[in-house]
Amino acid sequence: MATASTGGATAEKIVWNERQKRFETEDKKAYLVYELRNGGKVMDMIHTFVPASKRGLGLASHLTVAAFNHAQSNSLSVIPTCSYISDTFIPRNPSWKSILYSEDIKSSI
Repeated sequence: MATASTGGATAEKIVWNERQKRFETEDKKAYLVYELRNGGKVMDMIHTFVPASKRGLGLASHLTVAAFNHAQSNSLSVIPTCSYISDTFIPRNPSWKSILYSEDIKSSI
């Protein structure tokens, strides 16, 4: 089981739940859900969820970093289907663009 520390005094450990295809906090209340595509070579990050009681702590970002680190270490490309990841995380963290899936499924208008 892979884990990632979120850093800081109130850090929550992020756990890889391979069976349920998600990265989650140990209490399972905040999570990122993914699907594997193209024979397991592409990780489609579908949804992130952080309950109201945990918002503002950077958990969505920490979950996403854990998932991107996992994808990178396993030579997977990423499809950022989740709007938080595509619209907020990637623009704030452009260094991760290098592992995005190469076929652009969105219009480039």
